[in-house]
Amino acid sequence: MKNSALIKGTAAIAVGAALLLGGGGTLASWNASQSATPGTVVAGDLNLVKSGTGVWTDGSDNPVSISSYKVVPGDKLTYTQVLDVTLTGDKMAANIAATGTGAVNGFDPANVIVSEPVLTVDGDRVDNPLTTSATVTATITFEFKSATTGRSDATKSYNFGNVAFTLNQIAPA
Repeated sequence: MKNSALIKGTAAIAVGAALLLGGGGTLASWNASQSATPGTVVAGDLNLVKSGTGVWTDGSDNPVSISSYKVVPGDKLTYTQVLDVTLTGDKMAANIAATGTGAVNGFDPANVIVSEPVLTVDGDRVDNPLTTSATVTATITFEFKSATTGRSDATKSYNFGNVAFTLNQIAPA
């Protein structure tokens, strides 16, 4: 008899639990939903492409062939490269920099000045950061100081083969 009462009690508990969990009891709730249409997020663009071949000129603005030109103290050579800059995006801003121009390329650093790039758009000087797409002319100046004395740096070379322009996005202001 005890087994019969135990079985009946266990069955009653199981049926009660099933009714409560299965929605057949008092656990009713209301809910509703509505679709939203937030749209699509589209990424901007940042790109830098050189346009044509860069040009070397001497202090008188005459073109020179850098592969055969021999600098002497007091010479100032200028490298000019046109760059197509793409900056698309709200709050987009980026800096142009030159790499590979360090003074450890063969000459005594005390005898050489290599400038940071000077940037112009349509002949007007612009400063970093850039905020719109544009065709930018970057100019780097290499100056073999006239104060160089004796035979310092005679027959040495300065390798510009690793020069590159980079466009780096900066955080919005």
